[in-house]
Amino acid sequence: VHAAPAKVRTVPVPSGGQAMAAKTDAQGTIHLVFDTSDGPHYVSSRDNGKTLSQPIPLVDQASRKPGLEFITWDMAVTAEGVVHVALGNNAWKLKLPREEWGFFYTRLFPQETAFSPLKNINHKPSEGFSLAVGEKGIVTAVWMADKLFANVSHDEGATFAPTVEIDPALNPCNCCTTSSVYGADGRLAILYREETDNDRDMYLALWDQEQNHVTKTRVSTTPWKIDACPMTYYSVTRGADGFIAAWPTKGQIYFARLDANGSPRRPQEIKTPGSSGMRTGVLTIATKDGSTLVAWKKDNQLGWQLYDDRGRPSGAPASARSAGNGAAGVLAKNGELVLFR
Repeated sequence: VHAAPAKVRTVPVPSGGQAMAAKTDAQGTIHLVFDTSDGPHYVSSRDNGKTLSQPIPLVDQASRKPGLEFITWDMAVTAEGVVHVALGNNAWKLKLPREEWGFFYTRLFPQETAFSPLKNINHKPSEGFSLAVGEKGIVTAVWMADKLFANVSHDEGATFAPTVEIDPALNPCNCCTTSSVYGADGRLAILYREETDNDRDMYLALWDQEQNHVTKTRVSTTPWKIDACPMTYYSVTRGADGFIAAWPTKGQIYFARLDANGSPRRPQEIKTPGSSGMRTGVLTIATKDGSTLVAWKKDNQLGWQLYDDRGRPSGAPASARSAGNGAAGVLAKNGELVLFR
């Protein structure tokens, strides 16, 4: 007997904002970051998204300057509910000094009412920012500047070590992005697009930070040879016993379920009904029964399709109007799949 497919529910973003990232903690609290005309904000929900807390701005007053705009890149949340956020800004557009560009970071501990003052982690032109939280206070900030780099914190984001290049053999497509998450074995999984020989294939790099050892596995199978960066976004998340990756190739959204070493499980790459625009969000959520929800954004429409534990579609695809380019959603503690629109 097959269980009924998980129910998908959409929740509007406060203030007409644009959903950028959502996560849950071990208690089931939902954490959402979203961008507004008044800057990035954060809310939480303890009742599966039915009600949301009062919004808290991510950018402290001292960091605000005329014309300077911050956008949310990523959020990672610990089991205990510590919220870590990556932001970028338009310092390049204002022709500010290059050391004022870069990867900006802020955090919020449970029971606190304001995010920490913004911290510039790398002080250099860069993009493709992602964040991942591991055990024992580890927070890793991943970013690109022609190659793949990281700054690692061992004290829950209070301080970050100097920049390290993850592996010189990795050659990322520089105007795309990175997506990162820790696996069950403690290795950091980083999804990125290669640009070597203009073969824009998707790879999962697994970084054993203690041994400083990196492996990489190609996860896409449909080729995409293009003499320019396609400027795409994609995502990797934890699955039941590995990872789930989703990405666009030639404007079409694909996903794959990966084992703990990053190798695609059969049927390998799965084509979805979704399509993407330039730098539009893609999202996957794993359910308890092995199902996968894939969601995507294009032309202010949030679309999604549920798949069963064998990678077959469950029901028909659906969509809802949703502002902006971000895609955000979670598996709520009541078993519902909650997407923010």
